[in-house]
Amino acid sequence: MSTETVDKEGRGTKTSKTSKDHKKPTAEALKGAIQLGIGYAVGNLSSKPDRDVLMQDFSMVETVFLPSDGSNLTPAHHFPDFRLKTYAPLAFRYFRELFGIKPDDYLYSICKEPLIELSNPGASSSWFYLTSDDEFIIKTVQHKEAEFLQKLLPGYYMNLNQNPRTLLPKFYGLYCIQCGGVTVRVVVMNNVLPRAMKMHFKYDLKGSSYKRRASRKERVKNSPTFKDLDFQEMHQDGLFFDPDTYSALMKTLQRDCRVLESFKIMDYSLLLGIHVLDRKPLSRGNRCDSRRGQKVLYSTALESIQGTVKDPEPVADDDTLGGIPAKHKDENLLIFLGIIDILQSYRFIKKVEHSWKALVHDGDTVSVHRPGFYADRFLKFMGTTVFRKLHPLRGASSKRKRSSLHAGKSASQEFLSIQKEKEEKKAQSMDNLDGNFYSSSKQPDLLPKSALTESIRNDDEETENSEDRRDSSSTLALDDPLPSLSRSQSDSELDVYLTRPGDPAGADHVFVLQHP
Repeated sequence: MSTETVDKEGRGTKTSKTSKDHKKPTAEALKGAIQLGIGYAVGNLSSKPDRDVLMQDFSMVETVFLPSDGSNLTPAHHFPDFRLKTYAPLAFRYFRELFGIKPDDYLYSICKEPLIELSNPGASSSWFYLTSDDEFIIKTVQHKEAEFLQKLLPGYYMNLNQNPRTLLPKFYGLYCIQCGGVTVRVVVMNNVLPRAMKMHFKYDLKGSSYKRRASRKERVKNSPTFKDLDFQEMHQDGLFFDPDTYSALMKTLQRDCRVLESFKIMDYSLLLGIHVLDRKPLSRGNRCDSRRGQKVLYSTALESIQGTVKDPEPVADDDTLGGIPAKHKDENLLIFLGIIDILQSYRFIKKVEHSWKALVHDGDTVSVHRPGFYADRFLKFMGTTVFRKLHPLRGASSKRKRSSLHAGKSASQEFLSIQKEKEEKKAQSMDNLDGNFYSSSKQPDLLPKSALTESIRNDDEETENSEDRRDSSSTLALDDPLPSLSRSQSDSELDVYLTRPGDPAGADHVFVLQHP
């Protein structure tokens, strides 16, 4: 017979009734067993040949018993006897290789030094452990969450193959430790907030407003994690990014949310850390150079978003550690972020929770909601309230408009001046004709120059329905009749012919000009 109990760390476990032989392991013994178990599982996997991942690999579970005295297959240790289960070992080995994690580096990070215990600001009973080099987070999960993750692995595998650059959690291993009657399931993930960088603000954002304010207990902590309503009060103007960074960030969020929606996942959060560059770091981590020998690809915030974004200018006595450059008012910021808590599917219990909360409050403001609505609300909140796009200065924009307008005016003025020049040349040529060839009062007096010029310019445009105008525009006003000219004289004396296009043959209008 077994009873449900809660261990010292608040996790639900199954344990037998108290006996003299079974003692509950301490927190330190439990952390040691986790490290030893993961080290054994990874080392044992190295003897298996590399091959393609098959469908059955996602549902594989390997179990081994590790007694404290050791065995032919397991090493001796000073922890209580425990049993280790490794879920989908070959699939997770592929995931680690995809992110460039070498087995030796993975073992060194997890097993070299004791794990660092972190506080949990959320409502879940999960506990978090951080590796000493800041690379990996080990999180305890419930049985349902571990089961859901294993079912999720084929789709997760497909998504990572299509795009390893994502803000979704990166899972590197799933294990179960049974020690002293206590069952602990842990998942190894990427670390979103580097401990070496002082986070002046931390937020857990869902895009909802119902009960989305940090508790009094959370606010008094040295590094509290605030929520949606707190963000709207403390950063009401939002965080501003240059257009390329904003587009890359929102594109990544949109794609990730659609993936989660396809898996019917909701109630996830965006973990957001803000480091203010203008402030002197108050209490930086002990390992300031922990990320300089980075072991994991696409693990930083800047690597996780789409597009090529320039790193910010180096800051004295500080590193960006992969943070995304941003601004808030006059402050220069580094942003660290990632989507967390994705192991919540919209199962029956969640549907009941949403229905119950909707009875006492506006259903659209509670965090638990159907996946499609949740994704749309999440993206709208992130894209309009939290993240905003920097626009060019108005002065610069208007200056560019003025310069382009000035350029347009200059071009048009140049064109008009050329046209005017042509007109003047035409008029001047007519003046020459008028002055040189018609000095005698006996010569015919032509139409005024302006009328003649206008007539010549509009000839091509008046080819249809203009018989009367042709007659009037081609009429000569004569003071004296022209002397009769012979055919031979006309060959040498005629200088100008004005022929109207479209007139019938023989209807040319001839202006007789005699050389002086």
